[in-house]
Amino acid sequence: MICLRFLLLFSRQGKLRLQKWFTPVTEREKKKVIREMTLMVLARPPRSCNFLHWRDLKIVYKRYASLYFCCGLEDQDNELLTLEVLHRYVELLDKYFGNVCELDIIFNFEKAYFILDEFLMGGEILETSKTAVGIAMEEAETLQETMEEYMSKPTY
Repeated sequence: MICLRFLLLFSRQGKLRLQKWFTPVTEREKKKVIREMTLMVLARPPRSCNFLHWRDLKIVYKRYASLYFCCGLEDQDNELLTLEVLHRYVELLDKYFGNVCELDIIFNFEKAYFILDEFLMGGEILETSKTAVGIAMEEAETLQETMEEYMSKPTY
C-alpha cells in the first residue's frame, strides 16, 4: 500500500504539464516543491537511480519519452510499487490517447486529470483495472457528447 503526497509531470525543459496534490499544501509551498523537484530530477544523470530522499519524503520518478513522472511519498512507502503506479498511469494514458505524448497532455489535460482521478484517489490506488478505467472514460465521453448535442439544440 502506498500513499502519495503529490504527482508531477514535467518536460525535459522543466515545464510543468500536470500536478496533483493529495495532501493540503499552500500555493507558495507548491511552487517551491515544483521548482526543487524539476531542478533535482533534471540534474540527475540518465542512468542513475529513480529514487531520492528529499526533506522527509521519498521521491520516485520515471522518464517516459519527453516527460518525467515524479511522485512524493511517505518514508515507509514502497518505491517499487510507486514505479508500478507511475507505469500503470502511463499505460492508461497510452490506452486512451494511443501512444501518449507531451502534446496530448498539453491539449487534453482535462482527460489526463480524469484518467488520474479514476485511477488514484487521495493518493491511494482506487482502480487497478485498465478496462474499468477505460469504461469510465467511454461513459464520460458519451455523457459529454449527449450534453453537447442537447445544448446545441435550439430552445423555443
